[in-house]
Amino acid sequence: MRYISASIVYPVSSDPIINGVVAVDDQGVIQEVLSAEEASVRGFHTVERHEGLLVPGFISTHCHLELSHMKGMIPKKTGLVAFVKDILRQRAAEEQDIIAAMRAADQEMYESGIVAVADISNLSVSAVVKADSSIHYHTFLEALGFNPEAAEPEMINLKGRWADFKEGRVSIVPHAPYTVSPELFGLISEHAVANGSILSMHNQETEAEHQFFVDKTGDFLSLFTMLGLDISFFNPSGKSSLQSVLSLLPAELKLLLVHNVFTRAEDVKYASELHKELYWCLCPNANEYIEGKLPDVAMLRDSGARITLGTDSLASNDGLSILDEMMVLKERRDIPFEDLLKWATINGAQFMGIDDRYGSLEVGKKPGLVLISAGREEDLHSGTESKLIVA
Repeated sequence: MRYISASIVYPVSSDPIINGVVAVDDQGVIQEVLSAEEASVRGFHTVERHEGLLVPGFISTHCHLELSHMKGMIPKKTGLVAFVKDILRQRAAEEQDIIAAMRAADQEMYESGIVAVADISNLSVSAVVKADSSIHYHTFLEALGFNPEAAEPEMINLKGRWADFKEGRVSIVPHAPYTVSPELFGLISEHAVANGSILSMHNQETEAEHQFFVDKTGDFLSLFTMLGLDISFFNPSGKSSLQSVLSLLPAELKLLLVHNVFTRAEDVKYASELHKELYWCLCPNANEYIEGKLPDVAMLRDSGARITLGTDSLASNDGLSILDEMMVLKERRDIPFEDLLKWATINGAQFMGIDDRYGSLEVGKKPGLVLISAGREEDLHSGTESKLIVA
């Protein structure tokens, strides 16, 4: 048994404990969460004492591990359309180089305290890394096909890759409203319902997405031209992208909307009324990297939205640290630390359906223990570090 104490222990499921003590067995399973007084009465003499904040392992609900080899390759703040064009032009690389970069990124995440990741995959190359990782992965196989006739071939392709990943930890999901036809949405939904899948979709990452669905104008037209796609069949809905497609996904399944940089209050109201199993993922560092803009976090928070955090990829971020994402929102949006911690732990665990093990410091769970290098909440700032001290 190990008894681990820190300046403040944050169980997440209950109030913070000053100088609290967490008892874990040799498998990392929590046996007790005690106050300093309770530990003293019990006469513990082998307590490991740390200066810092002790929290559960972090959950990243959005990552693109496959793009880890692209760190520093794409200029910042060029906008989403230019970013996507650069990804398409530059992502090709030798498989051994891609795998080596993914292994390094996986280790970086784990050491910083990330214990579970919902990861986007367009290929199967990440399967070998995930199989050997200490991180719990759920893979989202991303469907793309805006032309209706591409729907059946795309689903056949993705079902073929399904078996490459660990059974029960994989879903077929839509990439974004502007890359998936209603026919492909229908096939995705059928497969998801049959398998009880959790779902994810990039949402309202750029204003161009809104323009395209409202009146078929904006930068996305140049992207379709670059891809050689004839979209003459597409008729704009006159509504936001989210309001145009959300009804095509099953309301009874958990759905994660990712980025939400240009999401408006009316979109949140519409989505929340239509879809009761909705989660909203924020990736602030990637939003700054690509668009130079953050979502309306206060609006989302005040609406009661269930918020999670992600890092996106090393193509759109300088690192893969959930604590760094938290600090951006703390400093730029004045979000209280305890709210951020819930977004970084229990909310993500609940979305992924792994909150029986992860997300909070409770007896019987094995969430990992992470030490944040700050003695008090007031000391938290950009550059504060986190590390996993109990797996």
